[in-house]
Amino acid sequence: MALEFKMAPVGEEELAPEYDVVIVGAGPAAFSAAVYSARFMLRSVMIGEEPGGQLTLAGIVDDYIGLPEIPAPDLIERFKGHSGKYGVQLFMDRVERIEELEDSKKRVMTLEGRETTAKAVVVAVGSKRRKLGVPGEDKYNARGVSYCSVCDAPLFRGAEAVAVIGGGDSAVEGASMLADYAKKVYLIHRRSSFRAQPVNVEALRRKRNVEFILNSTVREITGDTKVRGVVVENLDEKSRSTLKVDGVFIEIGFEPDVEFSAKNGLGVDAGGYIKVDDWMRTTRPGIFAAGDCTSAWVGFRQVVTAVAQGAVAAYSASRYIREKW
Repeated sequence: MALEFKMAPVGEEELAPEYDVVIVGAGPAAFSAAVYSARFMLRSVMIGEEPGGQLTLAGIVDDYIGLPEIPAPDLIERFKGHSGKYGVQLFMDRVERIEELEDSKKRVMTLEGRETTAKAVVVAVGSKRRKLGVPGEDKYNARGVSYCSVCDAPLFRGAEAVAVIGGGDSAVEGASMLADYAKKVYLIHRRSSFRAQPVNVEALRRKRNVEFILNSTVREITGDTKVRGVVVENLDEKSRSTLKVDGVFIEIGFEPDVEFSAKNGLGVDAGGYIKVDDWMRTTRPGIFAAGDCTSAWVGFRQVVTAVAQGAVAAYSASRYIREKW
């Protein structure tokens, strides 16, 4: 008999004194780790701030295998339901500290004063896409504003025009992909040179429906019920103009939670992402990591890759526990 999925808001329920696995986070990687941990017969719990993580920023998800064009909230509910089948609780809270105990178990402490111990921990805290911070950005999120060109480009097939903002590989690759769907693509970058690989920039320049708008930045995203345009300022001339577009793709990078990693002694790479090996093991024995917070597959962040890492992390945690206890 399936157990009811339970979310435990602050103050309503308390953590058990000990678990086999504590999963830190509430995005796709965390839900996947929860499902697999439970299937490995490990007593597990999730502690996270927002069910769905970055997936809450998406509109329609069209790249998760077997579920074409599913609204992101519906996919999140499916993740909840699947972990709920195994009775895994989600506590709405933020993990602050993961301390080492003498017996190699971990003491997990939260912002709201909760505390428990675990034989293993899976960290799946994700990373945040950087925002422009301009008027209209939040208003039109999922209504023309996207933070993932690779995810949402097919949704703009036949669009008259779209804008991509950024100068790194994700922006250039996104503009290239969008050029195969939209009639016109504007690539807006605040500098005259790109951080992206030169070969990719040159390949993009050869596409006839791509226009480069350099030394410029977006000051506002406009629309009615959805995106209709962007206000662009030329930084050299200090002049502004409005481009008519059907979509705005913000590709200006990610921000890992470096403070969390530093506080908990987790090794990070040059970009601040938690170092993991092929089995999602971190630099601290008994702590594993999965999803967008890790150093794995940094250039290709997808729901399906996060879910895959969550499954591998749970498997590794299960092996670690069975070999140690």
